[in-house]
Amino acid sequence: MPNVLDIRRRIRSVRNTRQITRAMKMVSAAKLRRAQERALSARPYAQMLTNVLLSLVSRAEIYDPETGEAKHPLLARREEKNIALIVVTGDKGLAGAFNANLLKATLRFLETKKGKNIDIVAVGRKGRDFLRRRFPVAVAGEERKGPVQIVGEHVGILGKVDFEYISELSKNLIDAYDREEIDSVYVVFNEFKSVIAQRMVVDTVLPVEHIGERDIVQAEELSKEERERAAEAAAAAGVSLEAADTTAIDEKAKQFGAAQVDYIYEQPPEELFRALLPRYIAVQMFRAMIESWAAFNAAQMTAMESATNNASDMIDSLTLAMNRARQANITKEIIEIVSGAAAL
Repeated sequence: MPNVLDIRRRIRSVRNTRQITRAMKMVSAAKLRRAQERALSARPYAQMLTNVLLSLVSRAEIYDPETGEAKHPLLARREEKNIALIVVTGDKGLAGAFNANLLKATLRFLETKKGKNIDIVAVGRKGRDFLRRRFPVAVAGEERKGPVQIVGEHVGILGKVDFEYISELSKNLIDAYDREEIDSVYVVFNEFKSVIAQRMVVDTVLPVEHIGERDIVQAEELSKEERERAAEAAAAAGVSLEAADTTAIDEKAKQFGAAQVDYIYEQPPEELFRALLPRYIAVQMFRAMIESWAAFNAAQMTAMESATNNASDMIDSLTLAMNRARQANITKEIIEIVSGAAAL
């Protein structure tokens, strides 16, 4: 049995660790609130853009009336041979199974697309490091090194997501799709509505099949145990469990697309549609980044709450062991005194 001094040192060490995990939990909770507010503030723009496009669809011929083929290249569907996959993970750990689950979902998706060329764009340091150990990194001007390769890396952007940066990323993908270098674009990320309402999804970015509707290829919900732990962490940190109610905003935005009004456009509707559709795709990518950042902070908050509780339990256990060791020492000393007195 360790002596009392060793146990006291261990208790002190665990207390210091508990202070760190408690502070990290509060920091994650503060970042989560800001991420939720940012996602909520970006939603009216995204909703209105969607409804403007829906309004343009009803007033412009986006499909050839004779052949039925899409006039806009981003609406055209073709056989999948070359795929672009955007994998959004965190830049740091200490977030439970957040990064591991996203990377497992990525590997499952890659299994379903065997035999096809897949170009991976890694967003986040954890995903970048994991994928680098398994797949080669593409070098400009050289031939492909395998069916799956890493063509892009973006580290440290989630905490300060900039729409212009994401627009440039989406523009590169759109240009590649337009040149028929890739046949489809997917994004793996953690969809976030609230602390207990989130899921890992593989969402189709290109081609755009139905504006305002998502084409989710793969989805995985939180387990009941994970939701309970997240709810406990949110309650302890004072974070709301309910998703923000934006029904009124959404209904108001929908009135634009559904209104039976003949709008007068400065440019022809077809030209406006061609200009706005790339921005619609950029907004979808931006939403994925914002929600991933919120989900990461929620996962880190939950993990740090669990670590804090475990540290408290360990301190209680060590304190009990210390008291037992001290009592054993006292009893031993009393026995030695009594035995010495009896011997005299």
